[in-house]
Amino acid sequence: MNKKKASLERAADFMWRNARLLERAIFARAFLDGPPAAVTAALGAYRNQDGGFGNALEPDLRAPGSTPLACEVALRALCEAEIRDPALATGMCKFLASVAEPDGRVEIALPHILDYPRAAHWNSPSFESDSPNPTAGVAGLLHYQDADHPWLARASKWCWRRIERPLADAHEIATVLRFLEYAPERARAREAAARLAAQAPHTKWFLEQAGSPDYGVTPLGLCPTPAAIAHPAFADDLIAAHLDDLESRQQADGGWPITWEAPGPGAAIEWRGRLTLEALLCLRAYGRI
Repeated sequence: MNKKKASLERAADFMWRNARLLERAIFARAFLDGPPAAVTAALGAYRNQDGGFGNALEPDLRAPGSTPLACEVALRALCEAEIRDPALATGMCKFLASVAEPDGRVEIALPHILDYPRAAHWNSPSFESDSPNPTAGVAGLLHYQDADHPWLARASKWCWRRIERPLADAHEIATVLRFLEYAPERARAREAAARLAAQAPHTKWFLEQAGSPDYGVTPLGLCPTPAAIAHPAFADDLIAAHLDDLESRQQADGGWPITWEAPGPGAAIEWRGRLTLEALLCLRAYGRI
């Protein structure tokens, strides 16, 4: 049997057995020509009346209330499914504007998360008060949605100013690259992406060498497709090594593992569904499945 086909078959079996409805809908959309309406319907269960998203859409945060981080997760889901939803994007902008600082920046999470179960790393988030995480990612993905809102204009201007200064965390580089992927000023975005990708090996949580069992952001996390804006910054052999490692991490049950402690077994299996979907999308983009 063809190894690549077997890998996809086992992963599909894992998805149908274990993943959330949202990830199953995105999987079906990506691999089985499934309907976009199934993705938006599943995503709607996580949306709140304020236009934001919560309700454990990010599985490590079990709070029902909206957070900017959950908004980024929702926007990534729409992007993966190649869906543009103007009404959803507009509502999200209204929520983000309501919690934003005057310059447009938003905090990654809000104090209400402390009233609910969460992964230990959310007890004291490590991002600084001027971190672009998740403002940059949210803004970039809203540009993908063709959103037009005063908050988005302010946030985008803030992002351009912020990325002129160094970033300390690979998660910050990942979210800034999502901004640059879809920011309107393409030449400026390409120059900034090359500069920031070169900074990655000097940041916390970046895993440059393939095969590490530790948690972190790999080059594939920064360029999950060959068309990604940061892809030219990474050598082909480095990308190939990480693709080999990603393939090797598929478990006997067909899914991919997590490398941190989730707040409970339900959250852990939700994350595995999410990471399995991400692995499949990445491997397919690079021609591995």
